[in-house]
Amino acid sequence: MSFIESLEELHSHYGVAGEASTIKEIDFLSGHYRSIVESSSFCALSTCGPEGLDCSPRGDEGSVVRIEDEKTLLMPDRRGNNRIDSLRNIVRDPRVSLMFMIPGWNNVLRVNGKAGISVDPDLLASFDMEGHLPRSVIVITIEAVYFQCARAIMRAGLWKKENLSENGSLPSPGMIMQEIKQGFDGETYDAEWPDRAAKSMW
Repeated sequence: MSFIESLEELHSHYGVAGEASTIKEIDFLSGHYRSIVESSSFCALSTCGPEGLDCSPRGDEGSVVRIEDEKTLLMPDRRGNNRIDSLRNIVRDPRVSLMFMIPGWNNVLRVNGKAGISVDPDLLASFDMEGHLPRSVIVITIEAVYFQCARAIMRAGLWKKENLSENGSLPSPGMIMQEIKQGFDGETYDAEWPDRAAKSMW
């Protein structure tokens, strides 16, 4: 198996990026980029730390982040599994990357920047949802914004109805954990999950 082992080899193999691949990158939210972020209720948050990399799904009602200004995004840390992998990474390495996705839109929007974790009471209160506050708010300072090529989503047919997974066609969380841990009651876990999630959404 042959590997590329230097930047020179890599650039020689792929050539130069076209104009459209470079002019789309800016270091702030333009009007159109702002509208995309405001329309996205889901993104993937990537972080890095001493133990390695982490990519965490983030979703919220309405926009997944609040735009503070053209260089700043605010992301509430809602209820989750309490592993805090992303937050542990941010405390030690502020570099983050976000990939915003909108169902039916074949492009994705990428934001790279640096983040910090705020527990300011007034900021937390501003994200109140049904009487529940986030434990913290991730404050992201934008360094680069750009949309990415639509070909990947088009090739995958991600938004085609015929490609949507039917309920029960994939293993459930309970089935996965039961396979991993002997004696784990996956059936009970799956049966109780919908009610537990409904009571702890925020």
